[in-house]
Amino acid sequence: MGERDKRQQNSDEDLQQVKSLIGNADGGDFSLDDILAEYGSSRSDGRGAVPVEPLEKVQREEEPDLPWPQPPRRPRGGKVVSFPGAVQTEDPAREEWEDAQDQVAQEEMEQFQAAGEEKEPDAGEEREDGVIQFPEKESVLGAFIRDVSRKADDYADRMFEEDERTDREEVRRLERLIPGTDREEEPEEEEPRFRRPRKVEPPPPDYAPQDLAREYGRGLRGLRVRALLVFMLAAVALIQVAVPAAGWVWLAPLDSALIQSWIAVGLLGAGTLLSLDVLVGGLGRIFRGKVEMAALAALACIFTLADGVMLALEPEGATRLPYSAVVLAGLFFQLHGRYHKRCALRLSCRVASASASPYRVTQDGGKWNGRDAYTKWSGTAEGFGSQIQMDDGAQRIFHRVCPLLLVGAVVLALLATVGTGQGQNLIWGLSALFSASASFGGGLSYGRSFHKLARRLSQSGAALAGWPGVANSRRGSRVLITDTDLFPPGYVEFNGYKVLGSFPVERVMSYTATLLRDAQSGLARLFHEQLRAMGGLMRNAQHLCCYEGGGLSANIRGDQVLVGSAAFMNLMEISLPPGMNVKSAVFCAINGELAGIFALNYTLPDTVFPSVEELMREKVGLVLATRDFNLIPAMLQQRFKLAADKMDFPPVERRRELSDPEQAHGDTLTALLCREGIFPFAEAVTAARRLRRAARVGTILCCLGSVLGLALSAYLVSAAAFGSLSPVNLLLFLVAWLIPVWLLSGWVHRF
Repeated sequence: MGERDKRQQNSDEDLQQVKSLIGNADGGDFSLDDILAEYGSSRSDGRGAVPVEPLEKVQREEEPDLPWPQPPRRPRGGKVVSFPGAVQTEDPAREEWEDAQDQVAQEEMEQFQAAGEEKEPDAGEEREDGVIQFPEKESVLGAFIRDVSRKADDYADRMFEEDERTDREEVRRLERLIPGTDREEEPEEEEPRFRRPRKVEPPPPDYAPQDLAREYGRGLRGLRVRALLVFMLAAVALIQVAVPAAGWVWLAPLDSALIQSWIAVGLLGAGTLLSLDVLVGGLGRIFRGKVEMAALAALACIFTLADGVMLALEPEGATRLPYSAVVLAGLFFQLHGRYHKRCALRLSCRVASASASPYRVTQDGGKWNGRDAYTKWSGTAEGFGSQIQMDDGAQRIFHRVCPLLLVGAVVLALLATVGTGQGQNLIWGLSALFSASASFGGGLSYGRSFHKLARRLSQSGAALAGWPGVANSRRGSRVLITDTDLFPPGYVEFNGYKVLGSFPVERVMSYTATLLRDAQSGLARLFHEQLRAMGGLMRNAQHLCCYEGGGLSANIRGDQVLVGSAAFMNLMEISLPPGMNVKSAVFCAINGELAGIFALNYTLPDTVFPSVEELMREKVGLVLATRDFNLIPAMLQQRFKLAADKMDFPPVERRRELSDPEQAHGDTLTALLCREGIFPFAEAVTAARRLRRAARVGTILCCLGSVLGLALSAYLVSAAAFGSLSPVNLLLFLVAWLIPVWLLSGWVHRF
């Protein structure tokens, strides 16, 4: 043991000699300032600053942080890097010290090898020389656990040391001055769905909205008159079948079955001529592979006319009447639905053409929390004319169901008549099956709902851009709200301002307006108009940064300018005069000195509250993408009693990204807005979602009624139950399925 202490003492002396040699070299003495100047990096307390313009970054090689303390490493000969600023020289003393260390290490290795060749007793057994044998070699797992435990203890010690150095008063001050923000969740990865791509049809030409409005307005009054005339014919036909059903008898000569048959044929013929454009259009779309309810109504009209003529030509007189009342009622609802749809298209196009640069409402994918969000941005009416002419949601469903109904009606009619040996009833069977499958609500499920909503939206200055934008409303669950949505121009006014110190008024106003303009804040227009009234000019700002604490900073002609709220000034340690801690105000500080205070008066429009309630009832979340540093959830909730706690408030960097006017948007247009504020925005989003639900539910009800009517009619035709399948019973069945569609289309605009 004495020899080991002697070697350790010699090593310490050699090390002290080396240190003295290094310290006496030229440039060898280094202070803390020299070290920081060589390797240190400046640290600025930005408190969440986001640079708007990218600054020039200096590329520096930094030594990576090591997660755990590393043991000291012995320097290698010939590869020694001198301390910064020191002159590297050859040192004989250092070489002697390195040789001595190598010799000691070699002797210890020889002794260890010699001891290993001897027979080792068991662990803990005392040898002859009185030395206790070293325990057995530790296992790999035990060494790993011991190493991890040591690192964990070391990390915990450092963690508690940092916690003790934290200034808790400073933490509480920052939490009080910096508004809380919502964190964005990572979107879950959806499993890829393998679907066959749909056949995409070329879109219609993109005509101007004013041209389409004139086109849809042509013949609109005539269409309404024709619909009223068909309604009157249907009423007469209903009376014709209701009189014998009630047990009454016609007076002569109307009591003749032949005359009654020709009257039914005449009424249906007149209704066919009045509805010729609808019937021809429905039949024409069959050849283009688009079968709709209008096509089924046209086939029902053809077979019913044929059945009526056959009944009128019977020599012994007919014992029943054709389904003229049923078919005429179906023609009326087809004309009525077409009238509603054309009125809605005309009204929407007129609203869209009211502004040369309207706001476009699109649905952008994955904007917030991985979910689609509605965005409102300034643009043109491009794409509106093309989308408004596309097939609606009811037509797209009918294109899949109506071909099956058409084939089913023909096949079931053949099976129910020819298949059962009743071939003489084939025309009657076709008339009954097609009349039962042509639902009355086919023309109303979308047209009437669209018209109701278009009339409401026209009062707020909004227009839906056809079905493509409405169909995408299923995925839209967020709405991005900007400064002008909550406070349109005119709802934020000056309540006075005061300039402090020796700063000129024009200079302070110019600096403030410049920073607000470059940050694209909602207050930029207000300050710009005030600056123009004073005869001032904007300046050129450099290195503009936005802070989470509610403020801006920039460099203007060598002056460091801060613009923000009272909380931001306290955060940046700018002293405010007593009594000047105004919440709704803009403060300006130049070179660390308060230069101006601009008191503002915020007035929330009355339409904001119903708009927010509409969106929340539709389960559409609001995301505050504001740039005005005064518009924070605490201010909206405390001053205006707005439900801001239910809104998402992203960090300042995300708010700037979400409200960036140059960001990319979706290709599908949902609506066009011709007025400022959140009211038309919320009305358009709510109307699109409700129209989609009403059209889908109404169309599904029509299809279910048609399928059920087809099945029941086929059974009654096969049984030749003329009394059960009378025109009155069939009419009541179809009206019963019409009632929910009618009520649904009348409810869609009540929100």
